[in-house]
Amino acid sequence: MKYPWRWVAIASGLMVAALAVVLALTVGTDPRADTKVSALLGEQSPRWSATMLDGTPVSSESLAGKTVIINFWNSWCIPCREELPALQEWHSRISADTSVVLVGIPRDDTTSAIREAAEADEMLWAARQDADAEAATLAFGTRGQPETFAIGPDGVIVGSKYGPISVSELDQMVARAQGSG
Repeated sequence: MKYPWRWVAIASGLMVAALAVVLALTVGTDPRADTKVSALLGEQSPRWSATMLDGTPVSSESLAGKTVIINFWNSWCIPCREELPALQEWHSRISADTSVVLVGIPRDDTTSAIREAAEADEMLWAARQDADAEAATLAFGTRGQPETFAIGPDGVIVGSKYGPISVSELDQMVARAQGSG
């Protein structure tokens, strides 16, 4: 071997090139991508029921034929507090439309904290505590809070958002649910 350092340089270059190819093929793959979209998207909504703070029972059956937005939240959740103004604004805009319903189902919270937060923030869409996490965990398989689902009048889940939601995202979900988006 007349120039051994050349072979070392060539071998090193090939190793770097191979590593670059491997990285280029995996950089766009987000291992958390599955956690950003609900597995229920495009599926029939699971059966669920809740009781609103005023004592009114609501369920998947009682709201059949309506566009339903379900928002899972809790009183101590900072991102839930961040999205609250958007929910308040959106709810005040749609409250007269009987074809669209917003239900806030608390997740991992105490009854007294739920009531205090809902009353202080005038959350007219809030339900009482989700007993045994039946809706949040068993039915919808939520991963945390806030998490929002849009259910079309046909009962199919057409949208989901993990994390704080905006007014425009709520509008887009409703448009999709009603077949115009």
